[in-house]
Amino acid sequence: MHPELKAHPEYFQKEIVQLADNVYQAFGFAASNVYMIVGDDGVIIVDTTETTTAAENILAEFRKITDLPVKTIILTHSHRDHVSGASVFAEGGTPQVLASDRSSEDPLIVQTKHPRAAKAMQARTKRQFGIGLSYPDEIIGIGVGPGNRPLKGMGAGILPPTRRITGEGEKITLHGVDLELAMAPGETPDHMVVWYPEKKVLFSGDNFYRSFPNLYAIRGTEYRDFDTWADTMDQLMAFDPEVLAPGHTKAVIGGDQIKELLTDYRDAIRHVVTETRAGMDAGRTIDQLAHSVKLPPDMAAKPHLREYYGRVDFAVRAYFVGTMGWFDGNPTSLGALAPDDEAQRFIDLAGGADAVFQAVHKARADADHQWALQLIDRLIYAGHDVAKAKSLKADVLRDHAEDQINCPTRHYYLQCAKELSTPTG
Repeated sequence: MHPELKAHPEYFQKEIVQLADNVYQAFGFAASNVYMIVGDDGVIIVDTTETTTAAENILAEFRKITDLPVKTIILTHSHRDHVSGASVFAEGGTPQVLASDRSSEDPLIVQTKHPRAAKAMQARTKRQFGIGLSYPDEIIGIGVGPGNRPLKGMGAGILPPTRRITGEGEKITLHGVDLELAMAPGETPDHMVVWYPEKKVLFSGDNFYRSFPNLYAIRGTEYRDFDTWADTMDQLMAFDPEVLAPGHTKAVIGGDQIKELLTDYRDAIRHVVTETRAGMDAGRTIDQLAHSVKLPPDMAAKPHLREYYGRVDFAVRAYFVGTMGWFDGNPTSLGALAPDDEAQRFIDLAGGADAVFQAVHKARADADHQWALQLIDRLIYAGHDVAKAKSLKADVLRDHAEDQINCPTRHYYLQCAKELSTPTG
């Protein structure tokens, strides 16, 4: 395991954090945070976490603070790790549920007459988040949340919004609390932040967390507009908050520190955009850019820009495809051989399958895991001793996972290794 990940269990210890005299953060109980604002005659909940079990645990802690009924639930965006405990917080009542009227990016949330590849999304989501991996041997954290968290009731407590916030947002008074709901697209186009001006607390959803931003999620996402996300950082700074309450990771206290972190976030996104766009204009391919575009060393070393959740090379690929489409500009790519055809030609050129297997063993001995995986895939595509190749691939994936600082990548390798090692039929 990457040494930096070993600190995650300590960082994500469960706690209820008081952010103002009437504002509380439930931290470390689930993948995402839940916030409670105590009003005159009722409670406002901001986001509701991923499972009904986690929501029950959080509500029990909140009930040690106040017994006022939950009268309003505000959803910053529609990702399931923020909306799936709403029914628990409702406690059998009928609180109003406020959400943006803008569309979500998540095909498992969006209802459409045109079907999406939901099974593929479900399989890839399981791999990205390490669902099914053991704690702490395989999963120790998800990058922006704890690995040791309850999964029972995943997605079970979703309540439909009772009112959609339109336009650019609105100012609203709820139970004696004056709030501003503002559209702030970033990780999703339907993002809505909550500004509590009296306490100078800004609930920012997933537009900021302690990691390089997940500009592309390997579970599969539509293009997340990078330039818009960067612009939103300026919007958040314009509130001049003293407390930044993110959807994941710990709250940030102090106006100067918040400004510094949001500036870094904005500049990191813009750096990736600028460097990728310049490379595209220079005729470089998507693979070339994914390997060459990096954050400046001083920026990459900052704790809030470490690649625990998002990855720079994933972002580069997403920007290229999101703004230019799949074709990388190289004419060879227009008619690429089928994988099984290319694999067999490669194997023949290498001197046969035995020679490729030998090369795999050498690559593995040299800890050249990526090269080993690419060689193994050719053996699988071409149908050479597939059972042996898949078993070897599972071993290499486990080895490769140990070096990863990026939690989704680590989980994906380990989960795929398990799938390859599980007999079928």
